Amino acid sequence: MEAHVLIVEDDPSLREIIRLGLEVEGFSVVTAGDGPSALSLFTSESPDLVLLDIMLPGKDGFEVCRELRKTSLVPIVMLTARASTVDIIVGLESGADDYVTKPFEFPELVARIRSVLRRASLRPLFPIANIEASLARSEPEVPLIAGTQSRPPAAAPPEVVVLGPLGIDPAAHAVRRDGKELALTVTEFRLLYELARHAGQVLTREQLLELVWGYSYLGDSRLVDVHVQRLRAKVEQDPTNPELILTVRGVGYRAERHES
Repeated sequence: MEAHVLIVEDDPSLREIIRLGLEVEGFSVVTAGDGPSALSLFTSESPDLVLLDIMLPGKDGFEVCRELRKTSLVPIVMLTARASTVDIIVGLESGADDYVTKPFEFPELVARIRSVLRRASLRPLFPIANIEASLARSEPEVPLIAGTQSRPPAAAPPEVVVLGPLGIDPAAHAVRRDGKELALTVTEFRLLYELARHAGQVLTREQLLELVWGYSYLGDSRLVDVHVQRLRAKVEQDPTNPELILTVRGVGYRAERHES
């Protein structure tokens, strides 16, 4: 059985179609048709991911997302029939990790759900490329010594990455500034980590989509821009005049190291 998913969708037909499709894919599913029911079910069911429609009775998806973010970092994927940039940005700024616009192809929805869950499960955190490389190659054989068993050497834990006054600890999945831990979502943490470990190097939006979201073709550059804005609000002294995460106009973003 894969992850436990809460579907929040007011259209009964679409809600049932998504439920059946996710169950066929191996997910366990609970559903809600309005905002208040979603919040209640979230408390009782403790889902691994919330698939959240924007247009809901009672409380809309933006309100539900903001309520969930007060107490939880659970991954949230928003469903929206309103594909305008403003609506998408509001959804992401409410704390969503990703979004899918209606109508959508079901394989794309499943791919996005699995990608978000995969990011959330990366603790301790290792670069995606390193994980894929390690899975692709076989472990080298270790010569046997009499009376012992062959064991591969233990992997060293990832080191803390320093970015100016920030200490980014991938093993603990924690970021500290002046001794105080910052509350970052899973996506914000990974975005900061990737920028920091490539400090001084410009990363394009496409590179960040692949490194952080794991998308090589499904991504939208608005995901990157909005999450960089949210991240700056949490890590910069003055988000309107950033010193740690700089925009390289027409290209992407670069992390700058400074003395703390």
